[in-house]
Parts: sequence; structure tokens; C-alpha cells
Amino acid sequence: MLNRLPLSKRVTLEKIAVADRALIDGLVQFYIYDFSEMSPITDTDFDFGPDGRYDDLPGIDDHWQDECALALVIRYEGRSAGFALINNQSRRGSGYVERGMGEFFVARQYRHTGVADEALRQVLAAYTGRWEVAVVARNTAAKAFWPRAIAAAPNVSGLTCVEGDGTHWNGPIWCFDAT
Repeated sequence: MLNRLPLSKRVTLEKIAVADRALIDGLVQFYIYDFSEMSPITDTDFDFGPDGRYDDLPGIDDHWQDECALALVIRYEGRSAGFALINNQSRRGSGYVERGMGEFFVARQYRHTGVADEALRQVLAAYTGRWEVAVVARNTAAKAFWPRAIAAAPNVSGLTCVEGDGTHWNGPIWCFDAT
């Protein structure tokens, strides 16, 4: 039977405690794998470790140790569909922001379905403040997704985009308020 619930009821966010970190660590493997296809074959950052896995994301431990950072799993009808890692690190070299999207991932089967847009809408509704979302220059899909999805969130204002300085960040950085 087709689920007729609106997407806003089928997509949920769940804060992940350190005891359940293995879920995020597992999803991160797919996130890194997706990034590997954007890198030249000479880039050793995406080499598998001796156990056949990628290394942890740099700074991922902070999401369970830093009170300003958090890890959220994105669920679709109760099933794990991705994650959002939120911190307060600015990519503009100014140190900190109120909210920064450290990493955001939606598994391939859920892409182009509205799940990512709905998850972002819920994140911005639950975690208001001054935000930065930085996108790696080579990630063309993300560069198309983020400005559209941010602008569509009903509680967003003051959306601007600045280019990273090449030292602190290489790519666009969207800055906005979520109230």
C-alpha cells in the first residue's frame, strides 16, 4: 500500500548519542565513497585502509565531545537515509559561526525524491541561528542543491554566497539566518 503521509511526516531527524555512533560511522563510509569519485586517481586521501575501510572523517569525534556540535541521522519512514553533522566552525577563516553544516549526506536511493530538502528544512527549523554551508568546489551536484534548498526553507532570510579564499576553503559558502 502506498504511504500517503506527506514527506514532512515520513522524513525525521534523530540526534545520535555517542552510544549509537556506529550508525554514523557506517554511513560515513558511503559519504566518503561518493566523494572519492570526484577526486583524481592520484589523490591518496581516498585510499582504503588495511581493513578495507576509509579513515574516519577529520573532526568527527567533536560531534560527541563538543557541546556546540551534534550528529543527526536522517530517517525516511524510520529507515536510515543519511546524516547531518552540525558544528560551529566557519569556513571563511573567521573562526566560529553559530551554526555550520559540517557534513550532509543522503543515500543515493533517497536522492531526487525530496528527502534531502525536507531533512534540511527540518534541520533549519530545529536549529535556528546564523548559518554557513560550505561546498567543495568540485562537488557540482551539491553546488546545485544547496542554494535552491536553502532558499526554499520557509524560515531562511539574508541568503548570500561568498567564495572561499582558497586557504580556509575552496568553493562557495552560503551564509544565511534561520529563524
